[in-house]
Amino acid sequence: MITARHKVLAHLKKTRAASAREIARALKMSAPNVRHHLSVLCSDGRVESTEVNNREGRGRPEKLYSLSQAALGDNLSALTEALLTESGPRLNVEALAGHILNSSQFANLPITKRLVLLIEKINEMHYQARWEASAEGPRVILGRCPYAKVIAGHPELCKMDAAMLKNALGNQVEQTAKMENLHGVCIFAMR
Repeated sequence: MITARHKVLAHLKKTRAASAREIARALKMSAPNVRHHLSVLCSDGRVESTEVNNREGRGRPEKLYSLSQAALGDNLSALTEALLTESGPRLNVEALAGHILNSSQFANLPITKRLVLLIEKINEMHYQARWEASAEGPRVILGRCPYAKVIAGHPELCKMDAAMLKNALGNQVEQTAKMENLHGVCIFAMR
């Protein structure tokens, strides 16, 4: 079943960019209905909007909508797979972790502030992370694996995550739980 949102997405894929008015006219839908669907699509990251001035120069600027970069996709998983396969056992996960997250920004901070900053930084990288206290010490919980498309063939990326957390926190970390088939969470406990 094709929903109205799928029709809006298909239209944007075909036209590259369009206003709500243009989409409504093309799909024979009401403009408020189209704006509602565009609002939902923008909030979930599938569509982006930019303001442009009206051709007549009067009134409010009109928004143009287009598919987001995330919705368009890329070839990064194929590139990542090739690079990781090519590097093989030469891959230095500690060095890779240092390139992904600069640990110097965590220096001289108390552990609680390190954890808060760490979660902020790795969530910018789409980990959907949080931390929690436990009897054994703080735990970092990763709700999403940003390497999901290649992790099955490259479990060394879990070691890179552990190295990244260790460098930021200044303590050893151990992975105590791992996502299985993109379900569950990865948990790293500080030791």
